[in-house]
Amino acid sequence: MGSDMDGRKPKVVILGGGFGGLAAARELRDAPVSVTLVDRRNHHLFQPLLYQVATASLNASDVAEPIRKVLADQPNTEVLLAEVDRIDVDAKTLTFTDGDGLGYDYLIVAAGATHSYFGHDEWEENAPSMKNIEDALDVRRRLLLAFEAAERAKDPESREAWLTFVIVGGGPTGVELAGSLAEMARHALKGEFRHFEPATARVVLIEGLERVLPGFPPKLSAWARKDLESMGVEVQTGTMVKSIDEYGVDLDGHRIKSRTVLWAAGVRASPIGESLGAELDRSGRVTVEPDLSLPGHREVFVVGDLALVVQDGKPVPGVAQAALQGGRHAASCIVASLSGKPSTPFRYKDKGMLAAIGRAAAVADLPNVELTGSVAWVIWALVHIYFLIGFRNRLFVMASWSYAFLTHDRGARLITGSPQVRSRWEKPRY
Repeated sequence: MGSDMDGRKPKVVILGGGFGGLAAARELRDAPVSVTLVDRRNHHLFQPLLYQVATASLNASDVAEPIRKVLADQPNTEVLLAEVDRIDVDAKTLTFTDGDGLGYDYLIVAAGATHSYFGHDEWEENAPSMKNIEDALDVRRRLLLAFEAAERAKDPESREAWLTFVIVGGGPTGVELAGSLAEMARHALKGEFRHFEPATARVVLIEGLERVLPGFPPKLSAWARKDLESMGVEVQTGTMVKSIDEYGVDLDGHRIKSRTVLWAAGVRASPIGESLGAELDRSGRVTVEPDLSLPGHREVFVVGDLALVVQDGKPVPGVAQAALQGGRHAASCIVASLSGKPSTPFRYKDKGMLAAIGRAAAVADLPNVELTGSVAWVIWALVHIYFLIGFRNRLFVMASWSYAFLTHDRGARLITGSPQVRSRWEKPRY
């Protein structure tokens, strides 16, 4: 496919403004193509820090940047705010939910993933997850209102239920959320309530496998659990959730009474992958060719959480680094195609995994070295600052973290939206 098609530049459409989509767009900055990035939201979200928005450590604007602003200096790129309903790979078109559409010569699908309740979607109402800013603000509202409800509680049983927070899922998101919530209760809210002590709040982390952070080496998982427990988090591993309702969680053989349950247990690839007509795995990921192209359609590439890429016998993890590298690779394959050159296989370069446990505490699984404690936390902080989009966000996050480190304060504790999370504040009928 040449670089001049009927006197026009080839049109590259990128679906998704996350890590993979933005990386692809930037890689095509100087390419002889016309780029259109389509996203249903007007901002790029730095999801690894979303839990800090939920626990009042950061403002929503600190972890997001308008996509138009990010790509404003790329003359060959335009941004469309639209939600894609389906993709017709034979006709080379996208159809939007409002009925409009868009054609392409090359397509990069970087639509990401959504949460999965493993067939129990009815749990979502009482156990929200976090995939976008609205989710994080909803979780923040629920957390802060739980403390407010505890202040108004008329009996110990009701107060205890409001002060019990259950997090389902012991991966990086669940671990970081549990640690941050425990620190908020024990430090940021200290002395602010008159009828109870926030430090008495119970934070329970539930993991179905035998250890937290199951993707990390066992030594680091053990260290993370020990550190969480030293912060007051109750860690229950090898425990499966049976049901979730407004008043608690049923587990293997016992029940936890809780008015606030949060879900961090599973993800599923974006459903838009179903319209590509390719083979999907159990998580909805699209099976792709070695160069990330769609089988039978070399002009379509799938990257990030939506792509099933097997390397050295194992699937490439759905992490930001994989999406960044995949987006750049897909763009480079398009550039090669324009020059009549063959594409090359994608090779993920694992740069390690990081997870923050709490104040100056983290675990780092890096190539050839495993780190814990303050050293790992410094590396975690520097890496996250580096990959944040925009100088303003980097500056504000560094300032917020520095202030919080010195004072334990959290300045984003505003309850916004509906004044009540639950419609009933009276004593629950257990």
